[in-house]
Amino acid sequence: MTTTWHASDPGVLRLPSGRLVRGRGLRRPLPAGPTPTYAVHLLGTQPPEVPWEACWLRWPDFRLPSSHTRARAVLGEAWDRAATERVEVACGGGRGRTGTALAALAVLDGVPADRAVEFVRRHYHHRAVETPWQKRYVRRFAA
Repeated sequence: MTTTWHASDPGVLRLPSGRLVRGRGLRRPLPAGPTPTYAVHLLGTQPPEVPWEACWLRWPDFRLPSSHTRARAVLGEAWDRAATERVEVACGGGRGRTGTALAALAVLDGVPADRAVEFVRRHYHHRAVETPWQKRYVRRFAA
């Protein structure tokens, strides 16, 4: 079993179940402290190699995932792994796509879909989930 993040680590979101997931922007330096054991990269183009296990979910900037079916599978796996592993969700800037994915993880964790964006803005970053269609995506994620 791998240890998870600490709630005080930079960018770490504590979900209601106690699972911890770190959000971050890939254009910023890697934060100090433990590295992820698993990462989901939300980018429109192939992400750079990292020394830990990572999954690429094609997700262009300011848009939605290219495949809703794949997004549900990838985010479901990230949520499962967050119970015992250090899971990181990351896009270029760490706000729009990352915030949207974190809100989807919150829905999987039991946060009502119509309150998940507010939850992530309160507990991760106040500007998370940047576009109206990203907000709609989260509201419809549970459906």
